[in-house]
Amino acid sequence: QVQLVESGGGLVQPGGSLRLSCVVSGIIFSNYHLGWYRQAPGKQRELVAAITGNGVSTYIDSVKGRFTLSRNNTNNTVALQMNSLKPDDTAVYYCAAGRQWPRPNDYWGQGTQVTVSS
Repeated sequence: QVQLVESGGGLVQPGGSLRLSCVVSGIIFSNYHLGWYRQAPGKQRELVAAITGNGVSTYIDSVKGRFTLSRNNTNNTVALQMNSLKPDDTAVYYCAAGRQWPRPNDYWGQGTQVTVSS
């Protein structure tokens, strides 16, 4: 059984930081690409960042220089460090794993809410 469990969401003021983590089980972790997606109210789910099995990452333009994606193939975790957060970053964030690049999407977590507001 494949499981992706996210943590680390919450409420933060504009300019603040949050670190999202996702623990993955049930797959050969290093064989899969990983990604973080987000979905804001009334909008489609969008890819935020993705990382290959050997650590090559890609980001959407709106988060470049602010977000950093990393993976640990020993602990089967993927993390999204989010700095300089803006109200537009408010969304439910989802962790995903898959064979597809650059949009891995075979398996999904349950999502974690990130709210950026003063």
